[in-house]
Amino acid sequence: MSETELQNAVAAPREPRVVSRVASEEVDPGLPSPELPPLSLAARLRSNLIQTPIFAVTTGLFGSFALLVSLVDKDGRRQHAIAHRWAKCMALIAGAPVTIVGKDNLTRYPVAVYASNHLSYMDTPVLFGSLPFQFRILARHNLWQLPFIGWYLNRSGQIPVNADNPRASITSLNAGAKALKAGMPLVVFPEGGRSVDGHLKDFMSGPAFMAIKAQVPLVPMALVGTHELFPMHTHHFRPRPVKLVVGEPIDTAGMHTRDANQLTAQLRTVIARLYYEHAERGPEPALP
Repeated sequence: MSETELQNAVAAPREPRVVSRVASEEVDPGLPSPELPPLSLAARLRSNLIQTPIFAVTTGLFGSFALLVSLVDKDGRRQHAIAHRWAKCMALIAGAPVTIVGKDNLTRYPVAVYASNHLSYMDTPVLFGSLPFQFRILARHNLWQLPFIGWYLNRSGQIPVNADNPRASITSLNAGAKALKAGMPLVVFPEGGRSVDGHLKDFMSGPAFMAIKAQVPLVPMALVGTHELFPMHTHHFRPRPVKLVVGEPIDTAGMHTRDANQLTAQLRTVIARLYYEHAERGPEPALP
């Protein structure tokens, strides 16, 4: 893949280069698309006075502990174990029991790129608490600026991606492919940011590029319910069960990096189908 093609693979989400829209009738039987009902005063008070403060304090405590452990943790295993415990606590505080569908697909390969839709700030805790192995994430670089979370991301070897800077993103993708070749699984959000309305956005082809370059499988995953649990641009938790639906791994053996766009389209089709089969959302909006 040329440098121009690679820049396209990591282009900012607001100017997507890789677009693969899936018609609603292909992925959803026509479920109604409910609007989130207004929260009661009791629910808002519970979120503001109990859940949010506990969430913040718990994150600070776990983050501080992880930073101390990072001084002696060379391979990141202990830090990841702490993050796993933190994530379990976050789901408990948020009132979000997690069910994993297709769990066997998480252990079929020792190394893979795990790609998921992105609906909420709660997506990362759900994934850290659900995936039964150590991994690294590729995430937007501005998360590294957050107290405790950013410090943990930096010390534990996660990989920042600046989608607004194609050259920096090229470096990140190459770092991701290197981690895969060294035996470390990766978790990526191909949309590059959270969905406002709970429907899938356009995908970027960076995850497919890394999977092909490292010749490892690409595993589609759909998070269901996190949008309703903690929607974008809100400050209140809406306790509810959530699901992590894991699809069949997509083999990349023999693929060339020039196939990244086609693989991205396939990945989005699979994740859309998994999501709309399990979500209490309406069909995916059709292209105008």
